[in-house]
Amino acid sequence: MKNKYLITALLVGLSTFAKAQIGFGGSTPVYSAASPQPFLFSVNTLTASTPFWSVNYSGSYGERVAGPFGFDGVDQQLAVKGYMGNRFTLYGNAAIGFGRSGGVTSAQQIEVLRDVFGGKQLFGPRLGISLGAGRDWSNVKSIFSRVTASFDKASWRVIGNARFEKAFSSKRDDIDLISSVGFQHRLTGNFYAGIEAVGEDLEGFWEADEAEGGAKLLVGPSLNLIPSNSRLAFSLCGGPVFYATHSNVIPSEAIRDVGTIGAQNGFTVRASVSFNLHQ
Repeated sequence: MKNKYLITALLVGLSTFAKAQIGFGGSTPVYSAASPQPFLFSVNTLTASTPFWSVNYSGSYGERVAGPFGFDGVDQQLAVKGYMGNRFTLYGNAAIGFGRSGGVTSAQQIEVLRDVFGGKQLFGPRLGISLGAGRDWSNVKSIFSRVTASFDKASWRVIGNARFEKAFSSKRDDIDLISSVGFQHRLTGNFYAGIEAVGEDLEGFWEADEAEGGAKLLVGPSLNLIPSNSRLAFSLCGGPVFYATHSNVIPSEAIRDVGTIGAQNGFTVRASVSFNLHQ
């Protein structure tokens, strides 16, 4: 019950802050700047029309989850994201986790993305690919590639990611697949609300011995606020994490957008604030 109160309080808090910043009832978008990271489980590319660098701080609380966006306990993450020119985006982060069962651990990853379609303007469709490398909570190194697709309008945005990961561990799958999709609609000013869904280890739908325990899903509300004439942007997302399939393999501590320890369902909630280094 207290977990529901926590999520509700965070949602109400951000909504109240949005009202204080922009006021409800307006119909004209303020849209003073694009959010560098409007979704918390999907990575978007930056464009030539928004060539800024930003620093992002985020924190999360999770139960029976694992990974940088759903650590089993409390995790704190610092990220840097920037536009490098010629439709290239750099995204890197480092996280430290304080486990519910005790202990402190860390994880890092870095990624370079490039739009191969679109990407010259903020509004309109974009399609990009990426290459990256990371180290997860259990010190397993990996390389990965991401396909990202998005469509931005002044009043709404939609995004989808498909990430293919190769971990250098004999206890892990040859290739892991993590996918996500998100939608946000402008309620007023620069305040957006919508939904985000994440699918992890989806190979569990067709592999009975999937190494991380089975296919897992997260579906939850997604909020994003960019106060007018501010360098700050705020995002919030969370929800239940549940198994859609099960295998009899004990899951590893793979770095994930979501992840579940053992064969139990869990939940996670994450909030972030981004600071635009360019005015």
